[in-house]
Amino acid sequence: MRIEPGNWVSLGYGIYARSDEIVALRPIIEGRGPGRRTLVWVRGVAEPLVASRSEDAITRDLVAAGDRSLRADQLAAVLERLVEASDGLPPVLQRAIRQETGQDFAALAREGRSILED
Repeated sequence: MRIEPGNWVSLGYGIYARSDEIVALRPIIEGRGPGRRTLVWVRGVAEPLVASRSEDAITRDLVAAGDRSLRADQLAAVLERLVEASDGLPPVLQRAIRQETGQDFAALAREGRSILED
């Protein structure tokens, strides 16, 4: 992963930090669930900042645009979570979703598994 120096990265809440000054990220999970907020350590700031953005979103902004491998890994992780979540949906709920939205979660899960297996 290559950080693009000198870019401003939004942390949310109107807070920005220079990409080359961000030294660490840690998702806040307790009481919030994953992907909600992140602690961000910035060089020269004693305490971590609380970002309203997820660790993944901040990381995407930090990484140079040419680094596609990280993006592919992130997309694969999201697809894997979606497949797992759709596998856990009760059949009654799957039918209701299909009737309301036209989306067949079982078919989408099969397609996702096929992509992940390649």
